[in-house]
Amino acid sequence: MNTHSFETGTETFERDVLEASKNVLVLVDFWAPWCAPCRALTPILEKLAAEYQGRFQLAKLNSDEHPQLSARFGVRGIPNVKAFFDGKLADEFTGALPESGVRAFIDRLIPTPGEKLRRTARALVNQGDFDEAERHLRSALALEADNQALRLDLVELLLAKNSQEEAYRLFAQIAERERDERADRIYTVLALWKKSQRLPAIGELEAKLAADPDDLQSRLALGERLVADQRFEPALAALLDVVRKDRGALRTSARKLMVDVFNLAEDQPELVSVYRKLLAGALY
Repeated sequence: MNTHSFETGTETFERDVLEASKNVLVLVDFWAPWCAPCRALTPILEKLAAEYQGRFQLAKLNSDEHPQLSARFGVRGIPNVKAFFDGKLADEFTGALPESGVRAFIDRLIPTPGEKLRRTARALVNQGDFDEAERHLRSALALEADNQALRLDLVELLLAKNSQEEAYRLFAQIAERERDERADRIYTVLALWKKSQRLPAIGELEAKLAADPDDLQSRLALGERLVADQRFEPALAALLDVVRKDRGALRTSARKLMVDVFNLAEDQPELVSVYRKLLAGALY
């Protein structure tokens, strides 16, 4: 036993594992005294816990004494090692792996220096300290220039700080083949922002519409400007008006942009639900 390896159970699991994993990788060794493979695996885990000196924690759990935890986490056979990170199950393996296999499993899950900085940046964003979060993300990206998740974090932060020009340049460094669903959403925002730079200012568009409420080209442009500013509710209202009143190309453009907004505003499900129904009603 060492300071990085300890017994856990039902009463302490939340603190020992789930809470602790918000700061460090925690491996849980589900074992039982009668299990011969467990007797082979546990010493390897303990040896590596001592060797890694706190880069991960090893929690040993007697599955016979705590069957409810085994059931909760779907243990079907032992030894079963489950890795927890950020309060969630990250990965697992069943059976007695050799030391090389266990070491590879751990090395793949331990956060890199860049990922540690990224975690700190996320906490800073939640606290509203965008400048310090940006500093951490830039430091992380300097360490791991190919880490696209880090790059996207920084792009999103720059967008939140209204630094669209730099966000656009930073995003452009990601090859199209490397983009995932998250990157595609960010690309939509950036593409709309880029297009909006060629449109009249919001005040000018509003003045045009005050003079001529039926100027649907200006209303569509206003919707595009509002989406670029991530002002989704007034944007959807403007675009819906175009869909209702036009029967040609403007209607098609407004409808497509509304669908884009539904994806961008996924954190506002009530807004999306309302306007999905309104759009369906306007189309059919």
